[in-house]
Amino acid sequence: MTTNNVQAHPITAALLSPLFLGVAPVFGKLALRAGADPFTLAAVRTSLAAGLLWLVYLIFWRRYIYIYPAGLLGCAVIGIVNGIGSLMYYNGLERLDASLAQLLNGMYLVFVVLLARLGGQSLTWRSGLRILLALFGLLLITGGMQGKSDWLGIGLMLGNALLFAGTVTLSQRVLWEMPAPTVTLYAMTSMAVVVVMARMAYDFRWLAQTASAMWPILALTLTTALSRLTLFTGVKNLGSLQATLLAITELAVSMGLSFLFLNESLTLVQWLGVLAFVISLLARGNRFNEQAPQGVIPLPNMAGIVFQQIAFTHAFGNSGISQAELDAIRRMMGVEGPLPSEPPLAYPAPDPDSSPPIDALFDS
Repeated sequence: MTTNNVQAHPITAALLSPLFLGVAPVFGKLALRAGADPFTLAAVRTSLAAGLLWLVYLIFWRRYIYIYPAGLLGCAVIGIVNGIGSLMYYNGLERLDASLAQLLNGMYLVFVVLLARLGGQSLTWRSGLRILLALFGLLLITGGMQGKSDWLGIGLMLGNALLFAGTVTLSQRVLWEMPAPTVTLYAMTSMAVVVVMARMAYDFRWLAQTASAMWPILALTLTTALSRLTLFTGVKNLGSLQATLLAITELAVSMGLSFLFLNESLTLVQWLGVLAFVISLLARGNRFNEQAPQGVIPLPNMAGIVFQQIAFTHAFGNSGISQAELDAIRRMMGVEGPLPSEPPLAYPAPDPDSSPPIDALFDS
């Protein structure tokens, strides 16, 4: 599959992403059962996936390797958030069945909606009802666990779900200015750095992996690289909300493969929770605000426009970057209006005999 084909068919990419993500808990559980520890599993599969991407890009997609400083910073933030989430994911997967873990991880679909609301998109009472129904389904799923509930594992999976939702939401902002393959490469590289550092802090020694653990890790390597490429392509073309709503198939893939290869099953109460969760995702909701530019969540403006222009000019004004690159960075960072040639004064020079006009900063 070429990058051009992926970009030309965003619906296909958005549907392939949950397919690749859905096999992750099955391969991960097989590796853990074969003796791999969660930190080593996360470090090996992520670093190999990043290395595979670099090899492919150097041979076939060199044009996607270029990135400007602000874009690299955005990709690094995505990779750090996703890397921390992956560590929580595999530690939670070690304590839970793969099917249950993936159901809990599916809460990221609800978290994406909540983050979109915090980002400025309007939601109606219908969306609130859907979220409540999803939470009710989650209660049935966790309450229907046979034996004593492993609340640490549940908490780790929900923590990963929240961070993965943050990954999807943040990526929509960064993808506004960069191609999906470029974001995939540098986000995955940053993610690999995070998990490898965590693995070294956990245990600096290399722990040999058995052959039965390595083949699912290698399978995870391939599916991880493909899932991030298709995920970011789908988010860029469809937006984070539309892309994640298609991810309902991820749950079906995980549960089906868990039944076939791991001999896992759910209780009747848990199936009722799954039904409530699926209904909440498939129910007709409200239309989201479409005022923002395509592919961008209207994140709240935390400072005045003049203050942003000052900060941007000081950071990039004399850096030797071309005007086209400056304009691209400016739009990605949300700095509106023309870029001044000289940093404007937000307030007059203070009089030594008077108090500094601090309020002038906020009035601007």
